Amino acid sequence: MKTTKILFAGLGVVLLWASAFPAIRVAAPELGTIGLSFVRLVVAAIALLILAPLLKIRIPAPRDLALIALCAFFGMTAYQLLLNEGELHVPAGTASIIVAAAPLVSVGIAAVAFKEKLTLIRLAGSTLAIAGVALVCLARAGLSLNSAVWIVVAAMVVQGVYHPLSRSLLRRYSAAEVATYAMVAGTLMTLPFVPFGWDQLVSASGPAWIAAVYLGVLPSAVGFVLWGYAVARLPVVTSTSLLYLVPAVAVLISFVWLHELPLFAEIIGGVIIVLGVAGISQGDRLLTRLRRNAQPHVTAHQKTTATGVGR
Repeated sequence: MKTTKILFAGLGVVLLWASAFPAIRVAAPELGTIGLSFVRLVVAAIALLILAPLLKIRIPAPRDLALIALCAFFGMTAYQLLLNEGELHVPAGTASIIVAAAPLVSVGIAAVAFKEKLTLIRLAGSTLAIAGVALVCLARAGLSLNSAVWIVVAAMVVQGVYHPLSRSLLRRYSAAEVATYAMVAGTLMTLPFVPFGWDQLVSASGPAWIAAVYLGVLPSAVGFVLWGYAVARLPVVTSTSLLYLVPAVAVLISFVWLHELPLFAEIIGGVIIVLGVAGISQGDRLLTRLRRNAQPHVTAHQKTTATGVGR
């Protein structure tokens, strides 16, 4: 029963994060890129601060404030501004497929900044996923680098930067704490842009505001809380695999909600991206397991004979 509850929490995250892409398509045209970013971040920050006593959110140490600000800039402020702008012109399903490739950037940063070994499996997975991203981008953008699809690619890049940056914070704070710090700091960083989007913000319709509040409360606040709960209790393979479902669910929700139909090339590209990212995250683990299982079992008698003990 407990395992089922944890799995449902993980699937709930998939549903909430997938629904964010079509919700942005509903809210962004009226609230504007800046207005939607600000409303979503404010609502999410307030929701997480209200839940702070329940989530046992601590005040961050002063030495971590610079890193928190950096994470908030890439993972919240820059990501949301870029994604909102891109989705003004790019279908929600297409955006979700591109953003799914964010682990490519994380792997590259980990290899350069943290000296993580870039294995053959990771290189192969990265190459495959990059090919998928290119296929998705070119499906609608042709060869024009001025297309809005490249703004979504930029959103994918900054999202990929966020994950390795937050790694050291997650060693000292819970996932809910890191999310709260990032939401609050991201709100403050977005605040200076608000005057430039004020006119659209105050003239937006009710449905646009509802979509924005939904984004702040559910995909942002509740989504991060559920994810922290699930990832702490599920095997890494299971929790990572759940994220592969986000683009597929986003495409389905976008079709039902917005009547958006993905191009065949985008579907193929999405499958290629998922296969590449899966190869990156699971390939090394599987290879290690196979090598361990392939090692011959050594008996106690063989050990004593090999070491000379018992002669």
